[in-house]
Amino acid sequence: MRVLFTTSEPSDAPNLVRKLLEKRLIGCGNIVGPVRSLYWWKGEIQDDQEVVVLMETSDELIADAIEYLQSIHPYEVPKIIAWEPTDALPIYVEWLRNHTKSTVPS
Repeated sequence: MRVLFTTSEPSDAPNLVRKLLEKRLIGCGNIVGPVRSLYWWKGEIQDDQEVVVLMETSDELIADAIEYLQSIHPYEVPKIIAWEPTDALPIYVEWLRNHTKSTVPS
């Protein structure tokens, strides 16, 4: 599974990703940006800079990863989107499973 989220502070992104990695809820995270985001917020159109974070996790951990990310994310309403890739390199999927808590011994 892949998860995307955004945050406005560039320094927040690596901290959030690191916390998810430390709990072995994700296998990796890629930080992209800054990007320009235009969106509605409290009745007004906003025009801000954000960073986009792309992460990978296993199917078994997706709910836990999203729940934990929401609990530590600084936004009142964070953009957290998950989707399943239609194809992935099998050796990468194996690496991902080996680096998340779904298969890591306690």
